[in-house]
Amino acid sequence: DTSFRKTWDRTEYAAKAAEEERKRKEDGKARHEAALQGKKYHRRASTPPDARETEARTARLDVASMVGRTTLVPAGAAMGKRGKGAGFYCPDCDLTFKDNLQFVEHLNSKQHLVATGQTGEVKIATVEEVRARLMWLKRKKEEEEQQDELGLEERIEGHKEREEREREEK
Repeated sequence: DTSFRKTWDRTEYAAKAAEEERKRKEDGKARHEAALQGKKYHRRASTPPDARETEARTARLDVASMVGRTTLVPAGAAMGKRGKGAGFYCPDCDLTFKDNLQFVEHLNSKQHLVATGQTGEVKIATVEEVRARLMWLKRKKEEEEQQDELGLEERIEGHKEREEREREEK
C-alpha cells in the first residue's frame, strides 16, 4: 500500500514555477535597463504592509542644545556604537554616536527609517498640493508685510510681549 506517500499537485507547482520564471524575467529586464543607463542594479526588498512613506521632519534637529552639557556615564557603558554610552543616542536603533554629524547621517539612513517604520520613499507632491503650498506662502508673506506696516509703538509693544513670553518659558 502506497497511500502514505505525498501526492503532488502538478497544477499548483506549475503555477509556482511560472511565477518564479516571471519574477526572474522582470529582474533580468531591470538589470538590463540599469546597465544601459550605466547604473548598478539593486533588487528591492519587499515593503512591509504597515510601513508608511518617509515624512519631512516637522521640527528642526536640536543638536545644539546638547553642546556643553555634561552627562555621567556608568563604568560599564557600551563601547562603540551599541547601547547607551557617551554621545548622541538613538533609542529606536539602540545606537550611540560620538559626534552630531554621524548622528544626523544615521537619522537619514535606511537602517533608521526601517527601525521607525518608514519605507524610505518620499511621496511625490501633486499639482494641487504645490498650488496650496504656494498660496499659503503668499498669504504668510502678505501677513508679514501687514505687520511691517504697523507703527513704531505697535512694533515695540509686540516685541515686549514676545520677550515676556520668552522669559516665562525660560
